[in-house]
Amino acid sequence: MNLTEYFTDYTLRTITLGTAVLGAICGMLGSFAVLRKQSLLGDAISHAALPGIAVAFLITGAKDSNILLLGALVSGLLGVFWIKGIVTKTHLKTDTALGLILSLFFGLGMLLLTYIQKQPNANQAGLDTYLFGQAATLVESDVILMSIVTGISLLILLLFWKEFKLLLFDKNYAITLGFNTKLIDGLISFFIVLAIVIGLQTVGVVLMSAMLLAPAAAARQWTNKLSTMVFIAAIFGAISGIVGTGISASQNNLSTGPVIVLVAAVFVAISFIFSPDRGILFKQLRLIRNRRDLELKKTLHFMYNIVKKHDDISRPHAILILNNFQGFTRSSLSQMEEKDWITVKGQSWSMTQQGFDIAAHLYDANMISHDTSH
Repeated sequence: MNLTEYFTDYTLRTITLGTAVLGAICGMLGSFAVLRKQSLLGDAISHAALPGIAVAFLITGAKDSNILLLGALVSGLLGVFWIKGIVTKTHLKTDTALGLILSLFFGLGMLLLTYIQKQPNANQAGLDTYLFGQAATLVESDVILMSIVTGISLLILLLFWKEFKLLLFDKNYAITLGFNTKLIDGLISFFIVLAIVIGLQTVGVVLMSAMLLAPAAAARQWTNKLSTMVFIAAIFGAISGIVGTGISASQNNLSTGPVIVLVAAVFVAISFIFSPDRGILFKQLRLIRNRRDLELKKTLHFMYNIVKKHDDISRPHAILILNNFQGFTRSSLSQMEEKDWITVKGQSWSMTQQGFDIAAHLYDANMISHDTSH
């Protein structure tokens, strides 16, 4: 497959646009789920949507995707309503409520799907594709629907940005200002449900949660600003959709949904390792640098204790007397000489005025810390 096929092949172009739009909306709205510490919410809603699909088919007897997704939307919203009801009316925590609704609705959905598939009706075949998704079934009308939902979601985000942000970071303050927090919370939940529902056909019930959370989790590693996080998450989600679709199209028998999720997982892995502030690699490098700096200053402090006994701080001392000090290495001398803390001549060292002042400051700080601890 070459790059031009993205533009010339109708099917590939349609699927790519659909997955890119889906990735963008999931990234945007998934950011709020991640920051609200409701990562399991996407999993619960996507599983809660399954019985809605089955019931919609049982009522209409048709596999019209719009009708089935409408059933999924109703079922998903019902699942959210039950989750919030369990949390507010009982002593159960949110994670327990999410787990209960996920299991209950998914079990009911599987039961209904099994019942449908045993009916003597050829039209029931293919409903199980909603479990793992089938991006190849996307048509232009589906992409238009996704684009409309994404546009509306973006508009609502912009209109209620201040309220959403306040609810995320200081709910009690929002209440004191007179905001209807239940309405704002319900609005966020509604659009998260909507994003999940329109993605079921592409990614499926099982993997939809990863599509919602992975771009947002990756974006969180790169910034502390909400607007930047939402933007980066949308970009990560869109790129995951485009690249995942391309990889799937280039190989036979590769399901698009799982490949998209794997590409998103690569973004998460890269972000967790290489992001400057939170990345594992840079954290480890900072830890090593801080440890080396501490060892260096410990050695300088030890040298200071030797030097301050003499009137002349520039008096040479033998390097040999440092050998028994724990943490001292030959490279320490070179590093301290580069910092202009000491000068080294042959097998002797002497402290500079700058090194003496820095060590004296360390000594004073150490004494204050020691006094306060007592």
